[in-house]
Amino acid sequence: MSANSLPEGAAVWHSLEVDKALELLDSNADSGLTPQEIQQRLQKYGPNELEETAGRSAWEILLDQFKNIMLLMLIGVALISGFLDLMALRAGDLKPGEVPFKDTIAILAIVILNGILGYVQESRAEKALAALKKMTSPLVRVIRDTRLVEIAAKELVPGDVMLLEAGMQIAADGRLIEQSNLQVRESALTGEAEAVNKQASLKLPEETSLGDRLNVVYQGTEVVQGRGKVLVTNTGMTTELGKIAAMLQAVESEPTPLQQRMTQLGNVLVTGSLILVAIVVVGGVIKDGGFKNIQELLEVSLSMAVAVVPEGLPAVITVTLALGTQRMVRQNALIRKLPAVETLGSVTTICSDKTGTLTQNKMVVQSVYTNDKTFRVTGEGYAPTGDFQLDGQKVSLEESPEISALSVACAVCNDSVLQKEQGEWAILGDPTEGALVTLAGKAGIEKDQWNSKLPRVAEFPFSSERKRMSVISQVEGVATGEASSRGVDPAIAGFLQSEPYLMFTKGSPELTLARSTQIHLGNHSAPLTEEQRQKILAENDLMASKGLRVLGFAYKSLAEIPPDGSSEASEQELVWLGLVGMLDAPRPEVRAAVQECRDAGIRPVMITGDHQLTARAIATDLGIAQEGDRVLTGQELQRMSDEELEQNVDLVSIYARVSPEHKLRIVQALQRRGRFVAMTGDGVNDAPALKQADIGIAMGITGTDVSKEASDMVLLDDNFATIVSATKEGRVVYTNIRRFIKYILGSNIGEVLTIAAAPLIGLGGVPLTPLQILWMNLVTDGLPALALAVEPPEPDVMQRPPFSPRESIFARGLGSYMIRIGIIFAIITIALMWWAYQHTHAAGYQGDPETWKTMVFTTLCIAQMGHAIAIRSNNRLTIEMNPFSNIFVLAAVVVTTILQLMLIYVPPLRDFFGTHYLNMQELGVCIGFSALMFVWIEAEKIFLRIMGKKAV
Repeated sequence: MSANSLPEGAAVWHSLEVDKALELLDSNADSGLTPQEIQQRLQKYGPNELEETAGRSAWEILLDQFKNIMLLMLIGVALISGFLDLMALRAGDLKPGEVPFKDTIAILAIVILNGILGYVQESRAEKALAALKKMTSPLVRVIRDTRLVEIAAKELVPGDVMLLEAGMQIAADGRLIEQSNLQVRESALTGEAEAVNKQASLKLPEETSLGDRLNVVYQGTEVVQGRGKVLVTNTGMTTELGKIAAMLQAVESEPTPLQQRMTQLGNVLVTGSLILVAIVVVGGVIKDGGFKNIQELLEVSLSMAVAVVPEGLPAVITVTLALGTQRMVRQNALIRKLPAVETLGSVTTICSDKTGTLTQNKMVVQSVYTNDKTFRVTGEGYAPTGDFQLDGQKVSLEESPEISALSVACAVCNDSVLQKEQGEWAILGDPTEGALVTLAGKAGIEKDQWNSKLPRVAEFPFSSERKRMSVISQVEGVATGEASSRGVDPAIAGFLQSEPYLMFTKGSPELTLARSTQIHLGNHSAPLTEEQRQKILAENDLMASKGLRVLGFAYKSLAEIPPDGSSEASEQELVWLGLVGMLDAPRPEVRAAVQECRDAGIRPVMITGDHQLTARAIATDLGIAQEGDRVLTGQELQRMSDEELEQNVDLVSIYARVSPEHKLRIVQALQRRGRFVAMTGDGVNDAPALKQADIGIAMGITGTDVSKEASDMVLLDDNFATIVSATKEGRVVYTNIRRFIKYILGSNIGEVLTIAAAPLIGLGGVPLTPLQILWMNLVTDGLPALALAVEPPEPDVMQRPPFSPRESIFARGLGSYMIRIGIIFAIITIALMWWAYQHTHAAGYQGDPETWKTMVFTTLCIAQMGHAIAIRSNNRLTIEMNPFSNIFVLAAVVVTTILQLMLIYVPPLRDFFGTHYLNMQELGVCIGFSALMFVWIEAEKIFLRIMGKKAV
């Protein structure tokens, strides 16, 4: 077979015999490929590398920032302002001491700063692919042309014969040719924590899921023990890792709700501003009967354009999000992408892994069945404290000696170690065995002591074929004060006959029971009847139906140590001890978090690779699902079309036996239904789904680098309750962003209308210069807006459904509030402006006639201070609120007012900003008019309260 006729991307290597796979790839298990074949295949398949599609360069990202419509308008304003200054400079029309181009420089500085701010947020390159590449091995040993050689992993081709040994990272996907005790850790790829025992001789059905393909190995996984010979079947982008890389790069990053709303806001503001500019210019030309005052009209237009753009808003939003990330980190949620802070507040569905997120990732024994009795076991985690209960009543171990006997088997037939670290009980070893050591501890059986009482002399290790393990111990006579005649512990006195050795066996209940002929009852054994056998099997089924992982225990007295390899003969005629059912117990705090989700209108969904019965038991216990709810398995999901999945996705709250690659389909189906999805994941295969989700959440403890790089948020404690806390914080951030947008844009509209009114009512000149408007938008608006960003949450923030992520920024009355307050702002200021103009142009006025402009400037700025105090709550009056619950607002109001007064009374600042000195009467008039803004907003609250309506 030539290289050109090799099978393309075959996905069924696990369903082929080894010889058939070798034949299809035209390879030889003993001699490998020839140099000519290798060269041909390298040309056909390319190097064994993950390919990266070209992304945007740093320059492209930076230039994209200046495509924002508001920044484009400011650039236009700066250029026109510079042109007018240049004309004035040439004509010698500049006033004494006036600095040319100061407006242009100030505006361009704001544009550049906003551009840099956007660039810093967006330029964090996606490093998920780089993390994937780290998972590929640099060197690999292969058989080529009958010789063993070591080559760079990128030179591997389909048909190569690769050798594996413990500690290696596998460099390509392949079909096992032969293996010896080969165990591979595939958790990064499949999500399954335990190493997989590989078997080359198997031929599996085509539909076998990725994690169950025991006769193949995958790129990026790790050999834990043993050795193997592998036929390379897929390299580069055709490997499972390559498919993930392709999916990762195919996922388009959608703008977040906040980014979409800010784009909409910019479009509306610029469009509105241009319409107003056109009205003012056309109206002025008609009023003057020509273009004789066109320069003045242009200056008015420039001021209006600057006034409409909230220059400080991007900085305020960035600081607000950054403060949100700090608060979230304190709650164990690390935000990787700043806009994700606000996005969390829009989440409608949380898809969570089970193990470690909803559960403790600690196996805990829940139930013990021995001597025809089922005992419930209490206690949390690995702490060896708890009770044995029968029918809800605590039982003593003296009354139930069979519990002690079973507990001895749990402790002795065990390779894990229970120890206390920094006040916490922890396990060294397998979590399942850890649960058994903890159970023994609850029965007063300490593993360390029993290792000396029953020292291990031999063992038959666990194997996936036998589904059990056995330990042979020598019986040591240990006096206890009330010992039996042989001086052994009473807990095992009933085990002993005349033999010096005991063999303890644990494993699959069905297989262990099938090898048992007797049963341990209290302190003696008796023949195992068929009725007892059926009862044990029925109890096993009952435990399994509750989602418990069940193990069976038995023992046998031996006269001598059995030889190696005699497990089949030795593990016969056992004495049955009982069943132990365990569960990865739910985290105690998750039940409350799930209920909080439901109260907040968020639907929690469990997605797990575990058995459907276990998934249902945990989900029902936590309140994620109800009894009888449908569980969708990975095999069922695989057979569904995208349309069928979309129809079912709102009805299913439990997905079991799901491979991580299915998560992407689940997310996409939910999104097509209009849901806003948060998805958790820790494995490499989870990365595409994490990137596709509106909020991708990686696990900080168990997560791979790839999943973390693809995520928006990392859970530092892997806890579902942390997601709910972060969602609450996201809602608070969004509420505060809306609050200061109302605050900023209400005043901006007032500024624009005031500037537009000046020429239309016959007042000479522009009341505000672009520099003064920038001062208002950045300082007078910016500092109180930052203070409003840390406003504490409203009490009902998690008692309402999430707001639609697709809602307009102007939704729920925000737009009408801005227009209403802007008009009131303008009416107050225009009234002041009219009075001030008449006052400063009256006969005998001692000051500069242009002082009226400074009065307008001051009134607008101080009115905003009253606005900031009143807007802290939508419904409560200011006198009803604790003024110190947000001390930052008071501080911002005081500091901003002082700064504003400095522009009037400090000569260098007065000259730079073009203001004029105000006497006490004029300042008092400005403060009086400004106070009307505060009075109006408070009066609105009283009116709405009387009308029984709730403010936006």
